[in-house]
Amino acid sequence: MNIRVTPGLLRGAVTPPPSKSLSHRALIAGRLAGAADRIENLASSQDIEATKRCLDALFRLDSGFPLLDCGESGSTLRFLIPLSLVLRGGAKFTGHGRLMDRPQEPYFDIFRKTGVHFEKSPGELAVMGALRPGVFELPGDVSSQFVTGLLYALPLLPGDSEIVITSPLESREYVTMTVEVLKKYGISVENLDFQRFFVNGNQKYTPCDYTVEADWSQAGFWYAARSLGNPVDILGLDPRSPQGDRLVAELAEALNKPGTVTVDLAQIPDLLPPLAAMAALRDGETYFVNAARLRMKESDRIAATWAMLRAFGVKCAEGPDFLTVTGADSLSSCTVDGANDHRIVMAAAVLATRASGPVTVLDAQAVGKSYPNFFEEYKRLGGIADVL
Repeated sequence: MNIRVTPGLLRGAVTPPPSKSLSHRALIAGRLAGAADRIENLASSQDIEATKRCLDALFRLDSGFPLLDCGESGSTLRFLIPLSLVLRGGAKFTGHGRLMDRPQEPYFDIFRKTGVHFEKSPGELAVMGALRPGVFELPGDVSSQFVTGLLYALPLLPGDSEIVITSPLESREYVTMTVEVLKKYGISVENLDFQRFFVNGNQKYTPCDYTVEADWSQAGFWYAARSLGNPVDILGLDPRSPQGDRLVAELAEALNKPGTVTVDLAQIPDLLPPLAAMAALRDGETYFVNAARLRMKESDRIAATWAMLRAFGVKCAEGPDFLTVTGADSLSSCTVDGANDHRIVMAAAVLATRASGPVTVLDAQAVGKSYPNFFEEYKRLGGIADVL
């Protein structure tokens, strides 16, 4: 689906959708506790539907070796690989887009040491064997999702385990989210400065009522809209949230001031597209650094963000792990390749409000991955976006 946006300001109040990250985590813990029906304000998106579908397959005990279709959800895939070993002795995982090409080596290294069998073929991954208590070493600079996957599975084992992080942990607040959700469901994890995690075995997930808070990651696009001159009020966010992307509020203030700004993306990789949109018209240069992991998202997100900004006429430069943006005086009418990436599509739509003429955004259906009603909200705020 392609969309043509006619420039014009957005006005009004908007509440971001429920947190996708917390929804994944609550769904898994709730299902393990037998209380998934007690989750309120659950996010609705393709990624969350993938987690629901895969959990159904894992808990369908009469279905033989389970087949889990993870869609394009990296969280679903990485969170459920260890659990599949504990609950079912393994599973076959499939996915779409770039999902099955995303790195899984941290798990593979563990499997080689522990005797878990895995087979990777184009579009598929099969894991078979038993996950046993012990010491699990993980690099911290690939994805925190591997830590979360183990944290869900290890409490169910018959003995105590330890996760050792062998390099500085990036996206650490996502692990904080995991630990907090686990605590709500009766699971204890000892976090020693994000370097070691001690997990007792023989724990049991206990039911609870859980309400998912609003999503700071998705709020980033409305913060970008406001930075670009759209009078938008953003409601319903918890400033004390465990979500690391709550930093978008602070960063928006910094980017609204002239001069050179450096943004370290190591802990907040998902914020690159909205922050780059904020940088597009500011007075000064913006340096986004420590971004190498973004090359293995739904798109090569550094390259896709660079291409989006260039289409609008913004001067920028990319490198292996950075993006530099020089603020422009105006934005051009253009066509933007959405790269089948929900975050690129939303950033482009926000930038289009300030363009000199109509903007065509390709692959606009990608918003369904995380924010299915984004364009409905966009239009409710006065935006003009027509399906071509």
